[in-house]
Amino acid sequence: MPARILILTAGYGEGHNAAARALSAACDTNYGSGTARVVDLFALSRPRFNQISRRAYIAIINGAPRLWSSLYAWIDRSNLVPRCFWLLGRERRLLARIIAEEKPDVICSTYPVYAFLIARLQNEGNSLPPHFNVVTDSISINSLWWRAGAAGWFVPNPDSAAVMRAAGLDPEDLHITGFPVPAFFSEYASRLTPPDLANASSAPRILYIINSGTNHAAETARLLLAETAWEITIAVGRDVALQSELSRLAAGRALPAHILGWTDQIPHLLMTHHVVISKAGGATTQEAIAARCPMIVNQIVPGQEEGNYELLRRTGAGALATTPNAVIQSLRKAFAHNGAIWQQWRNALAPIVRNDAANEIARHLIKASASSEKSASPTEAALP
Repeated sequence: MPARILILTAGYGEGHNAAARALSAACDTNYGSGTARVVDLFALSRPRFNQISRRAYIAIINGAPRLWSSLYAWIDRSNLVPRCFWLLGRERRLLARIIAEEKPDVICSTYPVYAFLIARLQNEGNSLPPHFNVVTDSISINSLWWRAGAAGWFVPNPDSAAVMRAAGLDPEDLHITGFPVPAFFSEYASRLTPPDLANASSAPRILYIINSGTNHAAETARLLLAETAWEITIAVGRDVALQSELSRLAAGRALPAHILGWTDQIPHLLMTHHVVISKAGGATTQEAIAARCPMIVNQIVPGQEEGNYELLRRTGAGALATTPNAVIQSLRKAFAHNGAIWQQWRNALAPIVRNDAANEIARHLIKASASSEKSASPTEAALP
């Protein structure tokens, strides 16, 4: 009987969902359709509250970054926060029911709170399969990722593993796999590249991804479209009004300009553009690394995103530019002298690309499921 893997995710930041999707696809591709099931307990158990809380989260990180920075630091060090997770009784009971019905051989979560729910179920006497965490942050990693324990952690890079070792985790439990990204990046690595800037007829290609709440988005986009020597692609998400405005501005350009709404072609765009401008979100940063597309970070959410930029800074693979004018100046420097600085950035990314992370994690989970005895499902007494 094929192994069954339960992947737990949450919509508080796209990195959690992106990692879960990539891992699920790798499991199904390598071990058969239906091997993995992705579940968002928060969306299933309290759909209305989940929508409200997600909107509140986005509003705080974008509208009150200092408040979020203080809150993030408090969560990291507070002993009160884990005790508050007893309020998630509905989510915990739903998790128990899913485990009882699905009988997974292994559980993997891409959101740290699930480890506390699993620990609570175990303390209540339930026999559960091994549980692993996929850490979706880099370097600035909140202690919630490890305080509840796990059978192991999959971390995106050595620098993040060093942070967790310093916190007291056993190095044997830390697996430096990289961040799970879609198979597209490895499959097209040798086939999709941006044009050679040494060729006089090739213009730099700039990708600007506008996220919800991005500061100075419209002004930055207008300045980009005013540049005559670059090809521009701007993904505005679901902002129809901004898409319409920028499309009018782009209409008269000599070089191509593409104004996109919501798109699922980000991996292709990253691999065919020289630079991406975006905030330092977990999924965007890791996919840019996978594509070897240097980033100009124009916004950092305090806390979890600080480490994403720090990874790029330590690597020497991009720049921080938090105003529209600074973005333009960074691009001009990058592409001066036939893109000399840009080439340095791109070369710096090569050593940290780990596009096989999803497959590697899937292999580890399958091995863990095979080596452990089939765990008993939660008792009926634990079910609502």
